Amino acid sequence: MGRFGSGYAWLVLDGGKAQILTTPNAETPLTTGALPLLTVDVWEHAYYLDHRNRRDVFLEVFCQRLISWDFVAGNLKRVG
Repeated sequence: MGRFGSGYAWLVLDGGKAQILTTPNAETPLTTGALPLLTVDVWEHAYYLDHRNRRDVFLEVFCQRLISWDFVAGNLKRVG
């Protein structure tokens, strides 16, 4: 929710620790050496049709219903 405007929120592995960070526009944590495990698009086009300007509702639905923790675990396994 804290990302103003367009961008992404990421669950990354950085220095062996899981972190949540955000990037503006088309930036990626790959440029900092962090390894992405999961991302969510918080650009308005990602949620406007279903949720209008309610990014908070979109993120709640994303976290409760759309995240595949098997996918995240697979990404983590590939890094380790």
